[in-house]
Amino acid sequence: MRILVTGGAGFIGSNFVRRTLATRDSVTPVVLDAFTYAAHPDNLRDERGAELCEVVRGDVRDAELVDRLVARVDAVVHFAAESHNDNSLLDADPFIGTNITGTVTVARACTRHGVRLHHVSTDEVYGDLALDDPARFTPETPYRPSSPYSASKAAADHFVRAWERSHGLAATISNCSNNYGPRQHPEKLIPRQICGLIDGRRPRVYGDGANVRDWIHVDDHNDAVWAVLDRGEPGRTYLIGAEGERANVDVVGDLLECFGRDRGDFDRVTDRPGHDRRYAIDPASTRALGWAPRHPDLRAGLAETVAWYRAHEDWWRPAAAAAEARYRRRERTLG
Repeated sequence: MRILVTGGAGFIGSNFVRRTLATRDSVTPVVLDAFTYAAHPDNLRDERGAELCEVVRGDVRDAELVDRLVARVDAVVHFAAESHNDNSLLDADPFIGTNITGTVTVARACTRHGVRLHHVSTDEVYGDLALDDPARFTPETPYRPSSPYSASKAAADHFVRAWERSHGLAATISNCSNNYGPRQHPEKLIPRQICGLIDGRRPRVYGDGANVRDWIHVDDHNDAVWAVLDRGEPGRTYLIGAEGERANVDVVGDLLECFGRDRGDFDRVTDRPGHDRRYAIDPASTRALGWAPRHPDLRAGLAETVAWYRAHEDWWRPAAAAAEARYRRRERTLG
């Protein structure tokens, strides 16, 4: 089996490639990635610097390139996306281009060549839940995106469904909760705090820190994607989550404890506009496929993630410096 992995040099995509190579001898991945700031060439290299698989540098909106690659494979796993909410608040155009136009480009090519498509989306398309609401997101939850990022992913989901219904595309969609683990860009909450703590800085928490996210280890997410590819039904949506709800302030406290520091040793900063309060996934649709998370203990997973960043400073230091510069500019703009 040959699969095309779009966005395969980014955080989740590269871990998907590595997980696939480690667990599925019969699968040959091909990666398409534009290598924007959030990707890293070393994500797809072994210890000697050799590439783990065929890597094509290109834009997912390039219809000719995408068509040529899709014609060579049996399935496409579509991770490629701009994904940082804060960036989308300042400039929505990259999100419209990559997340919407890029997804339509992939859907067209898969339809033309009769290739199975799995589209990787986010729980953020559903908006948020109240902190005291016992409900969780299901495949039937109405869409209510809050940011340009989540709106672009919602639009992409709708286009995949439209191509499935109107053009016969064989497609599945998965909406996953917040991922964490190795190789995540330092602009995101968990690696940003880890990198800062390694350098002795105090973490910074938006607003009251009570915002709840439903955390899942990246390997568990990618195992669930394979469950959908193996046993999922085209035309259906599957929600992926590890029932790991935790307030941001508590996640930061857990990380502080990993470094032997007091849980309250952080600074609060002005909240971002439209900050969703709570995400929560009901993973019944994916568990019905026989999948279950292998990393249910968030605190243990965070400790392992801290160890990875400690051991790979050369990987994250340049990206962390650039991310912090962007945060400083953003805080001046939004403040």
